[in-house]
Amino acid sequence: SLAYHMEITFYEVFISFIIGTFIGIAIATILWCNKFLAKVFDPYLTVLNSLPKVSLGPIIIIVAGAGIKSIIIMALFISVIITIMNVYQAFISTDINKIRLMRSFKANKWQIYTKLILPSNFKNIINVCKVSLSLTFIGVIMGEFLVSKAGVGYLIMYGSQVFNLNLVITGIILLAFMASLLYYLILFIEKRLSNR
Repeated sequence: SLAYHMEITFYEVFISFIIGTFIGIAIATILWCNKFLAKVFDPYLTVLNSLPKVSLGPIIIIVAGAGIKSIIIMALFISVIITIMNVYQAFISTDINKIRLMRSFKANKWQIYTKLILPSNFKNIINVCKVSLSLTFIGVIMGEFLVSKAGVGYLIMYGSQVFNLNLVITGIILLAFMASLLYYLILFIEKRLSNR
């Protein structure tokens, strides 16, 4: 039973993390390429980030239904905005002298992005992934609290409702174990890519 609930939560976290990271880096790249869009969306991103995401839960459930889709959307709401803001900040903080040097050699934006921006911000992107992973976990567990009928978050909620402290503590320990596994997976990927 525990293995089944862990598998459900792992699946939700993994899918949410991959989608959220991809969307976050893609939008940050668009904002870096277009300064006008960056100025327009900057206040909206700040406002969206300050909203309590739990309050959006009922709206998400109405729109997406009570299922895994709602849980993934909840996790994306929590993780994507932080990913966009942090990755974009890293991109615009790249050494301007290096960018000018590449422009002096007639490098276009795509060449600057692939040869300078991404490689020089590798560590920053990995750090953003670590933060995004923790936020994704929070989003998935919040989603499971609201709509799930399976998963570690569901076990914790069910345990609290029937006053089963052992089940609640077990769920918390499982979450810590799962978060540690994914964290060390990111470290492993970082080391493998750093050695190339």
